[in-house]
Amino acid sequence: MASGKQLHLGAFMRPATIHTGAWRYPGAWPDVNFNFPKLRQLAQKLEAGKFDTFFMADHMAVLNMPFKSLRRSHTATSFEPFTLLAALAASTTRIGLAATASTTFDAPYHIARRFASLDHISGGRAAWNIVTTSNPDAALNFGMKEQMEHGTRYRRAREFYDVVTGLWDSWADDALIRDVESGIFFDPDKVHVLDHHGEFLDVRGPLNIARPVQGWPVIVQAGASDPGRQLAAETAELVFTSQPNIDAGRRFYADVKSRMAKVGRDPTYMKILPACLVVVGETVDEAKRKRALLDTFVHEDSGIASLSIALGVDASTFDLDGPLPEIPETNAGKTSRERTIEMARRENLTVRRLAQRVGGHSGLSMVGTPKTIADTMEEWLETEGSDGFTIQFPYLPAGLDDFVDLVVPELQRRGIFRRQYEGATLRENLGLPRPENRFFAKAGAK
Repeated sequence: MASGKQLHLGAFMRPATIHTGAWRYPGAWPDVNFNFPKLRQLAQKLEAGKFDTFFMADHMAVLNMPFKSLRRSHTATSFEPFTLLAALAASTTRIGLAATASTTFDAPYHIARRFASLDHISGGRAAWNIVTTSNPDAALNFGMKEQMEHGTRYRRAREFYDVVTGLWDSWADDALIRDVESGIFFDPDKVHVLDHHGEFLDVRGPLNIARPVQGWPVIVQAGASDPGRQLAAETAELVFTSQPNIDAGRRFYADVKSRMAKVGRDPTYMKILPACLVVVGETVDEAKRKRALLDTFVHEDSGIASLSIALGVDASTFDLDGPLPEIPETNAGKTSRERTIEMARRENLTVRRLAQRVGGHSGLSMVGTPKTIADTMEEWLETEGSDGFTIQFPYLPAGLDDFVDLVVPELQRRGIFRRQYEGATLRENLGLPRPENRFFAKAGAK
């Protein structure tokens, strides 16, 4: 392409497939969320397809819906992300390993240690997805009677980021001397005590792990509300987002990157990767039939419960064959609520039909041939709708195999996707600089 732009691809792998009916699809692996050999096989296939990241979302509670509904969903349970990604680090060599960790229910010292460890174990392939956790049931698992208010969660997240990155900078890159002759293992003049005291956090430091291979693991952010966009502008290098169409994608892209420039960051050092469910067929009609079949495996129980989560209210009390009623504000995630309401109004959906859409997959999807899918991805890339996509597979393993075996070669043929990894670390593969150490700038500069 004349522009020389390159597409970046992440794989959304927790739960391993996002569509509620995926585990029932013919030939699918129903046990994949808890089957390490199969997950290892998928990670290796993604690496063969030159994906940037294996991305693990996370939940701090069993999803907040009644067990009667939840019993139909494979998304209720999964491996804890760090445990799985550390194991996958030994089975892969280049693909990035991205994990979600909550700034609301964890401590920054824990987060800093875990990601520093994962970065060292993987040789520089770790990424931290910063989330504030909107699920109100999560609060009940961490000694809180109700969820922290939305704006407060984001203020805490911003301070949390400063503390974690400060802890990663505790040690200069050359602090560990390991001089056998003198008996000096490290230079104490190259260790910084953070001694942070803020609105939410008090952390002394230093971190008891050497500075990560990448300086800092890559920072990922997924909030799409106004506070979420601002947090992304100030901190993120990868943005995981949900955009319903290319026009919305362009508006989001322009907004977040302009905010980034306003805070003095270079917008080229942020990759925005909207989530996208991709169903591949030899013909468009075949792909549509696959998607239609997939949607038949979504039960109404699950659909209504998923709608309740998206709206932050109990949708089981609504008239299923009537329009969506007015929905009050809640402390749940604002973006999913607003997107769901807008979809219902725009398409004039009944509550029943809306529940079927939300219960399966209501976000951005591409259903077609390798060529039509590549056409759409190229348009998003060239018109600043995104820098790539976070691919959600409709079922496993066939949905992932179809993408790697059929779509990736088409993208490579067009010259918009790599044939080989650019380097050994995730930062190298994303074209991101290694951060200077704020306390030991000369030692940390590259």
